[in-house]
Amino acid sequence: MKKKTIVPLIVFLVGICLLSVFTYNTNVQIQKDRRTIAKLNAVTYGQRIENDIENGIEITDTLKQLLINGNGQIINFSKVAENLMSYSIQSVQLAPNGVVTEIYPEEGNETGKIDLLKDSNRGEISNYAKDHNITITQGPIELKQGGSGLVVRNPIYLKDENGQEYFWGFTIAILRVPEVFEDSTNALSKFKYNYRLSREASVLDKKHVVVDANCDKMIRPVTYDLTVGKEKWKLQIMPRAGWGNSKTLYLIFFGGLSLVLLLTGLTTLLFLLDERRVELKELAHKDGLTKLYNRYGFDEMAEKMISKNPKEHCVAVLLDVDDFKLINDMYGHAYGDKALISLSENMQKFFSSSALLGRNGGDEFCILLPNCTMEEVKESLIEFTKTPKTFSYKGQTYSFCISLGYAEYPNNAIERSQLMRCADTALY
Repeated sequence: MKKKTIVPLIVFLVGICLLSVFTYNTNVQIQKDRRTIAKLNAVTYGQRIENDIENGIEITDTLKQLLINGNGQIINFSKVAENLMSYSIQSVQLAPNGVVTEIYPEEGNETGKIDLLKDSNRGEISNYAKDHNITITQGPIELKQGGSGLVVRNPIYLKDENGQEYFWGFTIAILRVPEVFEDSTNALSKFKYNYRLSREASVLDKKHVVVDANCDKMIRPVTYDLTVGKEKWKLQIMPRAGWGNSKTLYLIFFGGLSLVLLLTGLTTLLFLLDERRVELKELAHKDGLTKLYNRYGFDEMAEKMISKNPKEHCVAVLLDVDDFKLINDMYGHAYGDKALISLSENMQKFFSSSALLGRNGGDEFCILLPNCTMEEVKESLIEFTKTPKTFSYKGQTYSFCISLGYAEYPNNAIERSQLMRCADTALY
């Protein structure tokens, strides 16, 4: 019973442990693969965003070159600016001496004509760009002309007639945010990624500010660092559904659990079948009334005992109930059965556990006593015949007698069947 319970339990527990380890390792591998793919996408679209912003910066470089070639003048600025415009460009501006004087398109952008070097929000960073002769970006900021933009200011230094450099002013491009890099961010959204694009507030402020994002929270995102001008940007992405794959893991776990339960059930079934097999074998080898070996079972076990120790002596005994038919006729078959049960119990009590006991059928019983001779067991057998044998009938105890015969192996017979016949012949 313990084995039937414990083994299936062990199969179940081991199966659950193996399933848990497999599910865990699968989850780790899925997350690893997803992070690798996400990293590749972050690099791809991060570089594309970097190029998109650099294209906006190149507009200021183009204007710078025209100013240098034109000795500080751009003939027909509106026409030049119109050719530089694109969907992601809000406006193109010139700021001689730091004062914005030319804006294209001018309509709707009139409020952008300010003194950048003295403006409270733009002055510090603009003066820094002027003093260090570096291109700077600012934003995204809420533009006075409406919307949000990333401002690129490129300081221009020209040479006078004496070859001395002097500050001419700024060429400026205002990039629409998020339009300037929406091809990349739209692609990330299409591929079901959450993203966050951030940058240093300025060359003077290293704190990162969010430029664009499609979510509020990022969980263990992969990061790609990009550089725009002198400023550090950062693109973070993660799968919208998370790093794991719940659907796959559920399928693996519940599929594996079904398999574990099936194996556990099969193990339990095998034990039940084995138990049933033992029961059937028991029924096939045991007498249903007395629970001793039946004729088939006794013959099989006796053959094994003799074959196992062919040189050892043993004694075969046959016995039956005297006048058993009379018992059946007088008291009924039920009480005849009680007499047979009583006799089998006497046999089990009297003979040692090494003795093979059986019932041939009817009132005939058989015994095989191993490792002994007739001389050694003769007195014991006579004593057994004299031991009172009784059964009860309607509150009264009635006795009965038995007769037995015996033969010795190998003195009287060298085969089991011959031995039993010799014992039968000796029956008295």
